[in-house]
Amino acid sequence: MRPPATPTREMLRLPHGPTEVEWRRSARARRVTLRIDPAAGAVVVTLPLRAGRGQGMALLQAHSRWVADRLGALAPHVPFADGALVPLLGEPHPIRHCPDGLGGVWLEAGEIRVAGDPAFLARRVADWFRAEARRRITPRALDHAARIGRSVRRIAIKDQRSRWASCAPDGTLAFSWRLVMAPEWVLDYVVAHEVAHLREMNHSARFWALVASLTPHAAAAKSWLARNGVRLLRYG
Repeated sequence: MRPPATPTREMLRLPHGPTEVEWRRSARARRVTLRIDPAAGAVVVTLPLRAGRGQGMALLQAHSRWVADRLGALAPHVPFADGALVPLLGEPHPIRHCPDGLGGVWLEAGEIRVAGDPAFLARRVADWFRAEARRRITPRALDHAARIGRSVRRIAIKDQRSRWASCAPDGTLAFSWRLVMAPEWVLDYVVAHEVAHLREMNHSARFWALVASLTPHAAAAKSWLARNGVRLLRYG
């Protein structure tokens, strides 16, 4: 018998305050787990197929302080809205609504300017960031690949939450569009890292030597992402 259906997302009052909880079921899960989704500002509870909601609630209650501390440590959410300050290649740019402007979204005088109906501003800015990420990542990936004698089958720009990028066995590279918010040298490292996987689908010493031959920024970029990466998930 299957356990009763559980809501996908709900606001719960835990001992340390109201908490948004997202419930997930997984055939691969062997136990109930908790994790923080920084983009949504919520705690994700994953249940094995035979686990009931009560088991998830028990784990939430037992770890409510940990949940509250982790959620409280998140950077404030910054929606794409008129006047919001958002990073592009590590530099803050204000979003400026220009209702009478032409051209959709464009850069001018250090601002991200957005024309048209304000109801569509957030979507237009998000689409612009995706396009900007593709524009900046694609030539860099192709250049790095040529340097190691490999070819890129396809480049996908996604909103990946659990990893910044990936390399598929068929030569497809996927990147989070949010990388274009990071400093250019961080973006360069992530692209070089995935391109290196076109030759070395591992993290061996040979792989890291190949990364080092493509970019001098590996150590500093890894450190930057560890400190600041979660903040990028709080935009939009």
